[in-house]
Amino acid sequence: MSDYRFSVLGLAAEPFSMTPQLTARLRVEETGGRRVHAIVLRCQVRVQPQRRRYEAAEQDALRGLFGERSRWADTLKPFTWLQAVTVVPGFTGSTEADLPLPCTYDLDVIGTRYLHALDAGAVPLDFLFSGTIFLPGPDGFAVEQVPWSCEARHLMPVAVWREMIELYFPGSGWLRVSDDVLAGLAAHRARHDLTGWDETLRELLGKAP
Repeated sequence: MSDYRFSVLGLAAEPFSMTPQLTARLRVEETGGRRVHAIVLRCQVRVQPQRRRYEAAEQDALRGLFGERSRWADTLKPFTWLQAVTVVPGFTGSTEADLPLPCTYDLDVIGTRYLHALDAGAVPLDFLFSGTIFLPGPDGFAVEQVPWSCEARHLMPVAVWREMIELYFPGSGWLRVSDDVLAGLAAHRARHDLTGWDETLRELLGKAP
């Protein structure tokens, strides 16, 4: 009987994607000695925030997600960050493959808000694998499912996330607002003859109580 093992060798910012992306390098092992034709691999990536410590500034930045520090025993829970799919080419024994992880810098998304709040250290991640395995069979090929027990842990340096964001949003960030707020900002910018959005927001922040 086949036994499959998955491990994450590392994550890196992908410099040549159309949209922000990390790439996870996977190692896949089949220990039963059978030839694998291919694997259509699905992966859910979950953040385990309770498995790291937080500096005071990070605790303040995370208050909007998890509440006051005194409540974290109840609120600091795992959450799904990403869903990804890739095809692992045929192999015998073991192989390595890339898993593309498309990301967003939308600060309304819990994963982005969490990562944006971190200054340093590493992010504890769980990779939960599923999918379809194609093997040799009596009629040419046989099909098995990736066992639900196939998981891997990985500590992603916060610096990897920040490198990816800097590649796609150099020296800047991304903020989504509703249509009426955007129209109001545009009107304020035009009315006061302001040259850009940074100047518009700074001018409004200066008027805030």
